[in-house]
Amino acid sequence: MTFEWFVARRYLQGGRGAARDRFVSAVTVIAVAAVAAGVMALVLALSINGGFRHSFEEKLLGGTAHITLTKKNATGIDDYREMGTRLLKLPGVVNVSPALYETVLISSGSRAKGVVLKGIDPESAPEGQQLFANLREGAFNLTRTEGDPEPLLIGHELARTLGVFVGDTVLVTSPQGRLTPFGLVPRYTNFRVVGIFEAGSWDFDAGWGFTALSVTQSLFRLGDTVSAVELRVEDVYAAGRIANEVAGLAGEEFAATPWMEVHESLFRALRLEKLVTSFFIGMIVFVAGLNILILLVMQSIQKRRDIAVLLAMGVKTKQIQNIFLLHGLAIGALGTVIGLSVGYAVAIIGQRYEAFALDPRVYGISYVPFEADIVDGLMIAAVALLVSFAATIYPSRRAVRVTPVEVLRYE
Repeated sequence: MTFEWFVARRYLQGGRGAARDRFVSAVTVIAVAAVAAGVMALVLALSINGGFRHSFEEKLLGGTAHITLTKKNATGIDDYREMGTRLLKLPGVVNVSPALYETVLISSGSRAKGVVLKGIDPESAPEGQQLFANLREGAFNLTRTEGDPEPLLIGHELARTLGVFVGDTVLVTSPQGRLTPFGLVPRYTNFRVVGIFEAGSWDFDAGWGFTALSVTQSLFRLGDTVSAVELRVEDVYAAGRIANEVAGLAGEEFAATPWMEVHESLFRALRLEKLVTSFFIGMIVFVAGLNILILLVMQSIQKRRDIAVLLAMGVKTKQIQNIFLLHGLAIGALGTVIGLSVGYAVAIIGQRYEAFALDPRVYGISYVPFEADIVDGLMIAAVALLVSFAATIYPSRRAVRVTPVEVLRYE
């Protein structure tokens, strides 16, 4: 154990005699608590931000395509089968599926709601492996039984709004009507609810319905066309690069949109929130640094006589400065360890047990998600220790300005 650390540890433990020593000890505890509070708040804030980002990515990508290929003039795609065969040969593409969707009115009795009805190919649609993998009720079976209405899958929030269950019949009305002598008459078709899914996203659970592609083509009278060709890729973060290849292969009249662009505003808002949150909550760590600064200044004033004695005995000024440096860093390190431990413990418990509930109609998710990143923790620790180190510079220099002869003569 070095001389500097021995003295710094004694100062850190505080005195047990004089009232002023007990006061300095109390200030030390407050300084440690301030650093711990700032570190813990930063850990939880970044964990929640990362959790929301990961949750939104998981929920959105579970029910949407990684890349969506559409025509620029918004007309249907006729040669979607041939197009899908060519696109599937691109490196990184693992699935290609056609899709047709329109906004419809779905009703049951006196209850009705506007939703997006999406027609999918049950054999190739990625929703079959992800969104419909664990249905709350029913089964993923879009094959029509003779004598029954067309099969339909809906979200649990939509089912709750309409008051329907698996096996119930609903009426789907399309605005793509037919012209009669009495005016434009909407088309409508009865559907039987065969499954109720839970995507974890309010938009999907309350505003989407799924049925077979051929059913939507018949309902919307669009013939053998689709709205889009949807692709899923092996690396979701390479979707932007692969989208350029898809657009080049499809031709100039097509547009390939990766999932990052579709939800760009959402993830830009999350990035901005992370930056702003880190800045303002980081001010807590800055205030904790001021507490360390004040504490060390008080120590330098209170221990003037001790410092004078040490200097008179031959202790170098550099060693005195190191004592204050180690004292401040010890406070910062102790507060950082406590803050990281408590912050990560709360994040792990909150994520594992979904301890903090949210209103899914407002936030799109039923609980506060946490994703504690080790890299974020290392960055927070580095910032906290850097602030603690900066807080020791002035007090350590001030402490060695005493003149041993003057202090010992008058004190």
